[in-house]
Amino acid sequence: MKKKYAYFLAPLVGLIIFSAIYWNFSKGLAAREAQRVAKEKQKKEDKLRAQAKANEQAIREALASQEKRKAERAAKEAKDKKDHDDRANAVEAQGKAERDQRKLTEQVKNLEKDIQTEKDAITKLQSDKKKASDEQAFLAVYVKQAEENARNLSQVLDKIAAADAARAAADAAAAAAKKNS
Repeated sequence: MKKKYAYFLAPLVGLIIFSAIYWNFSKGLAAREAQRVAKEKQKKEDKLRAQAKANEQAIREALASQEKRKAERAAKEAKDKKDHDDRANAVEAQGKAERDQRKLTEQVKNLEKDIQTEKDAITKLQSDKKKASDEQAFLAVYVKQAEENARNLSQVLDKIAAADAARAAADAAAAAAKKNS
């Protein structure tokens, strides 16, 4: 019979030991579980707080970065606009300079033509003046010659008249001598 109690007693002792350990374990289990949940909850809250701070910091940095990019973009746009305006002004100034150059070149050609025309006119006037002075000199010589010719002609006419008068007187004297003889 001894053996019958051993089969019954050993599990009973094991059950008592197990119950004591389980009771000891279960008595602190709720507190430990609550403590573990509280720690996990605290860790989550700390993690959320840290994440919220990191998010706030990231948002601030992103906003600062966005403002910086916005300022850089505005500066770049202003610089690009200024460069574009400068290029446009330079192109416009170049075009104006080319137009002015063409206009001035055209004016120079026109003035050279005018100068040549005026030189030709001056040459013609000088030629006309020379012809006029030559003609005046010729006329002065011609007038002198004509006056001299007129004087010579009047002298010749006077001589002819004198010769005619002398001949008429000689004819009259001859006729009177014939009449008288």
